[in-house]
Amino acid sequence: MGAVAARPELRRLGLADPAGRWEALGFAVHADIMCLGGASLQLGLPGDGIVGWAVSGLIGDIDGLPSLLSPHRPAGALPHPNGAIGLDHVVVITPDFDRTAAALEQEGLALRRTRETPGGIRQGFRRLGPAILELVQAPAQTEPGPARFWGLVVIVEDLQALAERLGERLGPIHPAVQPGRRIATLRASAGLGQAVAFMDPAS
Repeated sequence: MGAVAARPELRRLGLADPAGRWEALGFAVHADIMCLGGASLQLGLPGDGIVGWAVSGLIGDIDGLPSLLSPHRPAGALPHPNGAIGLDHVVVITPDFDRTAAALEQEGLALRRTRETPGGIRQGFRRLGPAILELVQAPAQTEPGPARFWGLVVIVEDLQALAERLGERLGPIHPAVQPGRRIATLRASAGLGQAVAFMDPAS
């Protein structure tokens, strides 16, 4: 009987934001690395927003999504003063859902679930170890081009405490799509180069 192939896992995200911007939001950063659950975020890289990812077993780019070299697990995670404990999901947007979904499948990252919202937004999901990949195509995004990283959602122990800590930098708390959970989105005034939201832990 042959060996069972290991499931692909998100190991690292590369971001252009300097460490100081994340530290100002209550994250613990060491040597430009920030650990969130089983994944690490490498900060201060050239580019804008989320500039790439490292997924175990993945070497090349996927439909324009850059792959970082030398994926690794964080050696040790410092506790975050803002109560962050992990990544819930990473969001990728595409002008061509079927094309990007097929490219993901070809690299062993086939979507496990898809849905279409009442507003006509197509979404696809699959777990990559410590976080979920969410692929999104909105009807208004018709310009041709590659897929791109759009944002991420961080899990925090106490969303209300985070709201009090961040003040006007965080939008209002409201129910998330996931039953029993709440979410709040970081405002542009926080100065990050990608969309960031915070959620309650799953019950």
